[in-house]
Amino acid sequence: MAFLEVNNYHKKFGDNEVLKGISFSLEKGQVLAIIGSSGGGKTTLLRCLNFLEMPDEGKLVLGGEPLFDAAGGKKPSDAQIREKRLHFGLVFQQFNLFPQYTVFKNITLAQSLLAKQALRDKKADLAAVYKKAPKGEKKRLKAEQKQILSQLRANTKQRIEARAEELLARIGLTDKKNAYPYELSGGQQQRVAIARALALDPDILCFDEPTSALDPELTGEVLKVIKGLKSAESTMIVVTHEMGFAKNVADRVIFIADGVIEEEGTPEEVFSRPKSEKTRAFLQKSLEEVF
Repeated sequence: MAFLEVNNYHKKFGDNEVLKGISFSLEKGQVLAIIGSSGGGKTTLLRCLNFLEMPDEGKLVLGGEPLFDAAGGKKPSDAQIREKRLHFGLVFQQFNLFPQYTVFKNITLAQSLLAKQALRDKKADLAAVYKKAPKGEKKRLKAEQKQILSQLRANTKQRIEARAEELLARIGLTDKKNAYPYELSGGQQQRVAIARALALDPDILCFDEPTSALDPELTGEVLKVIKGLKSAESTMIVVTHEMGFAKNVADRVIFIADGVIEEEGTPEEVFSRPKSEKTRAFLQKSLEEVF
């Protein structure tokens, strides 16, 4: 069984059907590159995978666990959507860093918010235990629970900060931890965005044209980081216009045109032996500037 299975995804916006039955699978540790012209449905597919949009039809299975099935007819609650979204990390085209926060806080913010919610849940559980305890045990129990919460808070803070330091080292920006986004180059900002997505340890890391907002000289540094993640056995889906990256780094390539998968296969199959005329025309146009 594949790690990720996407079956028959459809998505409409009004009368405009953007996705017209997208199906594919991905093994754990593989890199999937999605290529295609603008308006073909690539970004919409990523947004549906990340539950930023809800497909009108289709089914998604991750690690053998059904995460979405439109046939069920019941829309997931907001809380369920937030939980499902944690399985996927998404790096946007435009970085979307919080300008008022330092690099370090941008990376740790989501983890810290989740930790605060977990702490509130733990406090509620302990309060229920305290309420049911005999009167003579309450003083001792209150002191024990205070110690438990204090230790949990300290351990969580240490874990979050250690993870952020590890990620900063991985992206080569340890010396920028206290800098603000405006003090960074575009390539550095995108590397911070990648670290922020990784901080939540998603099952699958998704990139939506991660170099499209960068100058050519900054593109290489971001692609180098993404390539390095492959060696760390991260499972990734990368929407990209960088044909060289797709050809040399991806394990699988999908060419999407007009809301359908026009071509799918290994980089060798798609780039060297394309079956579709649409694929050949797209590659001929795209590769003129790359090779």
